[in-house]
Amino acid sequence: MKRRLQQGFTLIELMIVVAIIGILAAVALPAYQDYTVRAKVTEGVIAGAAAKSLLSEAFQTDSTTGLTVAAVAYNAVAIAERRSKYVNDIRIVAGTPWTVTVEIAATVANGIPTGLNLNQITLSPNVQGATPSPNVVGAIDWACASATSLTATARGLANRAAPATPLPAKYAPSECR
Repeated sequence: MKRRLQQGFTLIELMIVVAIIGILAAVALPAYQDYTVRAKVTEGVIAGAAAKSLLSEAFQTDSTTGLTVAAVAYNAVAIAERRSKYVNDIRIVAGTPWTVTVEIAATVANGIPTGLNLNQITLSPNVQGATPSPNVVGAIDWACASATSLTATARGLANRAAPATPLPAKYAPSECR
């Protein structure tokens, strides 16, 4: 009699494969969820780019006086024009340190956990590594901060205002951690 060749997998082998896939999914799903929230929050940093450009041009044109005038003009724009699906509001401090505050809109509809609603990221201008001052010239470099500002600190940026209601670092873009 010839021996029959084994065909297919045994039940135990299939159960082991299913268990491994389950473990991998349990590890990957939370990481993917954090990634999708971070991608949505990044829109806030991009939305803040308009305010950053305005302030950069104002500083080049009229130093710190230009920064204050630009901040007042930006804040005078209707809040509806500063909002988006993922951003509740963007404001600029009209005076030293001229920080841009991006406030996150977190709702069930947009997919950002509602516990993050109104959390903030700040973008702070730095000229030669410090808060802009009337006698200093140069380009503005921006420090971004959430619950931490380790990246800005590592880059030697002294003006890095902490948000009043900081966004947890795990949801912030890498530049804002």
